[in-house]
Amino acid sequence: MTRDEITKFLKDHEQYRQRTIVIVDYGNVDKWGRSLGWKVGTPQLAKFVKNFSIGDPLLRRFYYGSDYGPSESSALLTPWSNAILTLARNNGFFVVTKRVKYIHSGDSAGYEVKCDLDVEMAVDLIQEREHYDTIFVFSGDGDLVRALEYLKKQYGKKSIVMGARGHIGREIIDAKKAGIISSVLYADDFNYRLNLERFTRR
Repeated sequence: MTRDEITKFLKDHEQYRQRTIVIVDYGNVDKWGRSLGWKVGTPQLAKFVKNFSIGDPLLRRFYYGSDYGPSESSALLTPWSNAILTLARNNGFFVVTKRVKYIHSGDSAGYEVKCDLDVEMAVDLIQEREHYDTIFVFSGDGDLVRALEYLKKQYGKKSIVMGARGHIGREIIDAKKAGIISSVLYADDFNYRLNLERFTRR
């Protein structure tokens, strides 16, 4: 999208902002940097999200695992995980999290780290359906497509998805062709709004 097209898209959406739910799958968003060549800043993302959803903060939802390290008895978040979750809360997101699992991998790395929040996202979308008409998903992962299809067919919900080029699942492209997803946006086109380095570079 060009900047003029982006401006028009945001303008057209203004009337729906009070009843739009935003789902930020931060684990997925963080991986976009591999394709983008730049990191999406959380404050920039929070500001950008308000172009789509205003009002009730429960509709601006940020999903990310709480990492306490490999020890199951640890009650202290790792500095990195704590920084991300704190930054999200301080920028107005409603944070949804669960503990990261460390699974012995049997190789030299020692552990495989896992934290899948797809079920939580799908359940929240269904439970909160009375409070929104439009869904905006920040994730190129296709795991939510089944939930988006259900919500469209049963309740008439409209869905918009943003991902990075190279990080868009085949399921999302197919869902767009089938009319399940209304629009697919590419984070690459929003460098001037989302690139952390543009705002921290001296």
